[in-house]
Amino acid sequence: MLSNKNIVVTGCLQGIGKATLEKFAKNGANVFACAYQQNEEFERFCDALATENGVQVIPIYFDMADITSVKEAAKTIQKSKMEIHGLVNIAGINRDAYFNMITYQDMVDTFQVNVYSQIILSQYIVKLMQRYKTEGSIVFTSSITALDGNAGQVTYGASKAALLGAMRSMALELGTSGIRVNAVCPGVIKTPMTEKLSQEVIESKEKMMEIPRLGEANEVADVFMYLMSDLSTHISGQTIRVDGGIR
Repeated sequence: MLSNKNIVVTGCLQGIGKATLEKFAKNGANVFACAYQQNEEFERFCDALATENGVQVIPIYFDMADITSVKEAAKTIQKSKMEIHGLVNIAGINRDAYFNMITYQDMVDTFQVNVYSQIILSQYIVKLMQRYKTEGSIVFTSSITALDGNAGQVTYGASKAALLGAMRSMALELGTSGIRVNAVCPGVIKTPMTEKLSQEVIESKEKMMEIPRLGEANEVADVFMYLMSDLSTHISGQTIRVDGGIR
């Protein structure tokens, strides 16, 4: 489904990012696997994926909180001289706090990782795509919190909503270059982050869903794969919920 495509994926160390990396490699993509820090277990995982599937899996380490680090990583990808067909922005942070307890630094840190660095990285990748005249796909990972809100997530929700605004404008600008831009809004997905939730909270969320269970990271990765593939070549400027029908 992704044979011969070269795709950049951020947040690959765990959760949705790791599931996406694995799914892309198994479906024929060469992946720049971006992660926060070097990890021997992750290196072995990438090597095994590459060997088992006959693809390239190239780990790249950088800190989304450090814009210089983001730019250096983007330059490393450029130096590979590989044609890039897609970017999936997954890496993000969550600084939960009720409205009256939000700090300025929490807002700055959250927007740096969840918005500013993702737009800068996307700029570099888009320039590469335009240089090679590659038609491709950019995807942002937003959240249902951006659409529905959630108590204790004012800053997180605002940052994820900002991505939706950026996505729509980018889609308008880049469509004539054959570059599609979309966003995916996961709901409550089974990841290391949701493992911190109490069973009571999980059950209350499940009761709000038409499909009453937590989502799997693989189910979000499936949507990313669709948006990276040639099955979605006329889809751009869209926000896709993956939330079990939560209301």
